[in-house]
Amino acid sequence: MTDVKKMGQQYKFEKLEVWQLAGELFDLVYEIDKSLPKSEQFNLSNQIRRASTSISLNIAEGSTTASNAEFTRFLKIAIRSYVEVYGCYLLMVRRQYISRENSICIKFEEIGAKLFAKLQALVKSLNR
Repeated sequence: MTDVKKMGQQYKFEKLEVWQLAGELFDLVYEIDKSLPKSEQFNLSNQIRRASTSISLNIAEGSTTASNAEFTRFLKIAIRSYVEVYGCYLLMVRRQYISRENSICIKFEEIGAKLFAKLQALVKSLNR
């Protein structure tokens, strides 16, 4: 992994806690993804990776908008992408590809719950 701060310019979104949490979740998704069988490479693996990427990218893109309403729209997309990631995760648990007792999964659930709550709080604060 490359340290983003070493690369120079820092954008507004990099300072946002929700973006940092989304990055942590992204890393955990890639760790969890290693547990999937090859038969899921083009199904659950691809889906959860794309959705986890979407969370971070929508936060980043939305942070550059000119209005709170537009930023809120991007954050709501990020929330939906998180729910998609969590849905994929539950399907992996259901298929017994992973165990919720696994330390990575425990961390995934903690970070995910925190991210979800903070995204909702940020949307609420922007709508005031």
